[in-house]
This record gives sequence, structure tokens and C-alpha cells, in this order.
Amino acid sequence: MTTQTGYAVHQIARPTGFPLATDFAYVRTPVPTPAPGTALVHNVLLSVDPYHRGLMDGGEGGFGLNTPLEGRAVGRVVASRDPGLAEGDLVFHRQGWRTHALVTLGADGARKLRGHEGVPLEAYLSILGGTGLTAYAALTRTAALREGEDLFVSAAAGGVGTATGRIARLLGARRIIGSAGSAAKVAHLTGELGFDAAFDYHDGPVGEQLAQAAPDGIDVYVDNVGGDHLAGAIDVLREFGRIAWVGGISMYNGDRSPAAPRNLFEIVHKSLRLEGVLVLHHTNLQDELEEFLVPHLRSGRIGTDTTVMQGFEHTVEAFLGLLRGDNLGKMLVRVDS
Repeated sequence: MTTQTGYAVHQIARPTGFPLATDFAYVRTPVPTPAPGTALVHNVLLSVDPYHRGLMDGGEGGFGLNTPLEGRAVGRVVASRDPGLAEGDLVFHRQGWRTHALVTLGADGARKLRGHEGVPLEAYLSILGGTGLTAYAALTRTAALREGEDLFVSAAAGGVGTATGRIARLLGARRIIGSAGSAAKVAHLTGELGFDAAFDYHDGPVGEQLAQAAPDGIDVYVDNVGGDHLAGAIDVLREFGRIAWVGGISMYNGDRSPAAPRNLFEIVHKSLRLEGVLVLHHTNLQDELEEFLVPHLRSGRIGTDTTVMQGFEHTVEAFLGLLRGDNLGKMLVRVDS
């Protein structure tokens, strides 16, 4: 890859169920020249996320075919006609899944990174990026987790799940319980991330396993899965419990409108609260998030919790691996220089 030629991932077909590598193509593109008010960045790190799967079905707000896909990215400015950006600046933006992009400071979420000393670059797309911001908003705003409360988080070994566990511990949660998709991930949660209990959802009904892990109930559930996980959590939540619904990965490759949980009316009986979490509504918390977490990143109390694939040509592979659950923590792609 030369400085004159860039590459982008295009979606060339609509997936039916689980996406295939043949639904995508790597396309050679000319490196754009910045116009007044824009800056050219060479992407360094790319994020692949579960929400991309829903956008691939098209429709309003979805991805178009035969155009570059988009996603969160960190890039370094290589040429600038934006007065707020200088050559060498690191920029967070949403023109990912490509090697080069034109950005404008403040447009579509583009912002110059503060570059905290001692904080690895991967943090800005994981614990300090949209992933960590989602977890922080879910815990501090949507669910309003209080010190001494008990928490359950599904897909706990993924990006949002690991960030939720890390942040909940810092906020003073009493017991943290997680579900994951393999024995190795369960061991990672309890052995490396400090979860008090964890279970493999393949090993039996989720509701039964959760009830065993939390015999006294839970106060907060951060939901990344939906389906039987949501039904199980509703059964185990104490009166006045809260559910922060972040995502529904169990539905991403199939029916997007499953039947409501059989026990949905328990939300009334227990005076539970269920609220969705969309990170775009919480970008005002970015500085607060960084002030809260950076000291702990510097001290080593928490990590970035990432799985990083090397090479832009592995972007699609990384995305498919994410959907299969191959990752521990946030799945990222490091673009070759």
C-alpha cells in the first residue's frame, strides 16, 4: 500500500443470516486531497462492532452497497486544511473500514485526541472510546448503579461487557456476574477481570444458571444479548431493579422482532425499569469518562481489554470473528503503515 493509493472495504451483497466473506470486497481507491476545512488522516486503528451487522441489511440509515463501510477509527493527520488540526495530530472519527479518510473537526463526531501520557492508543477505541462510553452511560446514567449493588452483564467477555465489569468495580459494585460463550471466556472473566461469578450460556438455561450465581438476586442488568438472557434477568432482578439494554446480539443474524419475554409483566410486578442505551445520546460524557478512567489506566488497575488483528486486509475477518465470538474484549484492526 503506497501513500498514493488507499483501500476501502465495500459491502457488495446483503447478508442472509450470518455474513460471508464474499459479501465484501477490498477496493483500491485514490488517496483524497483535503479541501478547505478538511484534513486527510491515515487510519491507524479501526473498530469493528456488532451494530455494523444491522446496518448491513440496508434500509433507512443502513449501509449502501458498493461504497466504503463506516466505523469508528483513530487516524493520524498527514495533511490538513482544517485550522483546528495539524499534521501529526491523532483524530477519533467515524470514517473507518478504509486506510485514508477526510475529516472535519467537530463534524460527525470527529475530535482531536487528548493523548494522555501512558495510555495506549487502543484505549481510545475501547475503554475510552464508544465501547467504554456505552458502558459508562449504561451504569451511571441509565441504570444509576449505586455502591454496594449487584450487577449482571451478558456477553461479558466482549467489548462493552468487559468495560462494564471494569467500570462497575470502580463504581463500587458488590457482586458482578457475567455470561459468556465458552469455558475459556468464563475463566477469563473470573480469573483476569475480577468477576465474582460467571457462566457459559451453553451449559444450561440462562435463567437457572443466573439464579444459581445470584441466589439473592441482582439490582442491575446490562443487556448485550436480549432473548433468554433478558427473560432470565427479569426473573432474578430484585424489586426496583434496572435494565440498561445496550444490544441484542442474539437477534443480529436472524429474526429482529422476536416474541417478548414470557415474563415481561414482571416489570410491572417488581416495579422494574428497562431503558435503551444509545451512545450517541451520551457523547457529552466523554471528558467525564476520561477523567474517571485515565488514572486507573496509568496505574495499571484496568487495561484496554482488546483483541487486535494486524493488517487492514484482515478487517472483514476481524468482523466475522467478532460475530462468532472469537474476541476477548474489544475487537480492533491495526492498519499497516
